[in-house]
Amino acid sequence: MADEDLSITTAPASTASVRPSGHFYPFATSPDIIRSHEKDVFLTASLTNQAQTIARSLRGARFAHTHSEAIKRLTEILYFSLTTLIGNRTLGEEYCDLVQLEDDTLQLPSLFRRIGYILSSVLLPWTLQRIIPAFRQRLRAKLERSIARQEYKKAPTTTGASNDCKQSGSLFSKLRIQRYILDNLDSITSLSPIYAVSIATFYFTGAYYHLSKRFWGLRYIFTKKINENEQRVGYEVLGVLLVLQIAVQGVLHIKKVAAGLKHEGQNIQSEVAGAGGQGDAVITSIENPSSLPLLPASRARYDFAEDSNAVPWIPAGQQRKCTLCLELFKDPSATTCGHVFCWTCVRDWVREKPECPLCRQEVLLSKVLPLRG
Repeated sequence: MADEDLSITTAPASTASVRPSGHFYPFATSPDIIRSHEKDVFLTASLTNQAQTIARSLRGARFAHTHSEAIKRLTEILYFSLTTLIGNRTLGEEYCDLVQLEDDTLQLPSLFRRIGYILSSVLLPWTLQRIIPAFRQRLRAKLERSIARQEYKKAPTTTGASNDCKQSGSLFSKLRIQRYILDNLDSITSLSPIYAVSIATFYFTGAYYHLSKRFWGLRYIFTKKINENEQRVGYEVLGVLLVLQIAVQGVLHIKKVAAGLKHEGQNIQSEVAGAGGQGDAVITSIENPSSLPLLPASRARYDFAEDSNAVPWIPAGQQRKCTLCLELFKDPSATTCGHVFCWTCVRDWVREKPECPLCRQEVLLSKVLPLRG
């Protein structure tokens, strides 16, 4: 921010020391930080493409596609190790005349903080990207089984329907909470809302563009000389727009949930009225239930681990393994670009990121084609 100054000095070299002086360096504003980040992203993307070209020439195209994400992350670690880790500035920081400091001591970052920042900004998102889809899949199956059991226990008689109406009338009943979590599982287990709030805060304050920088307390100062008539501006307008977008999405979500609760209440009242008209003519029992909810299909229909000839025209060997879960295919499904994955793996991936995990082409979930024998 322009009105937040500190009495420190930094030499043009990357390893310059910080010592008190009479010159004031202001904190960097959001445009400078974003420009520096985009420069580093461009450079790491170029290095990643070169690394993938080398891997493709040495081990083949399949190896490069299979380990594309690992190559990207290792390239980023190498880039930051040759810059941030050893105490130098990144090329983006030098391009924008920025120097990274600890926000509490106003000194150059310690080795511990530099290591923590690199690991949390590169390896942590990669780990979460691999863990969250599997966790979401297991949680969805567990919720579906729990909901099916609770619906199966519902009694269709007048007394039972009345009890269901009273239980469902509770706003925070177990069944209602589980249904809500199941319907919104993708958004609940997504990190996008956290990123959105962090970016909105950055637009207002001009500090901590990355969550990892916020956690480790790393800020930027602007080392270029600023003229007296030069005005430093930020992106507060973008922060306002982002907050409005979050608020509108929240209101729409609340309206959607309220409409669903209203529709559910009307259905329950209809069931009560229908059951009351029947009287005692129908006696519910295990042998003759009035309605039996459909249990979710928790098992794969085409599982190569159980039946090696489930889809016989797929060649044996590594071609029968999913590159996301690294296991034999379960309900193999092909994207529009021709790559094959397990149905649950590619479904969870596309819901989180609508692109092919291998070639990064755009993929719509409705266009994913299940393969059959």
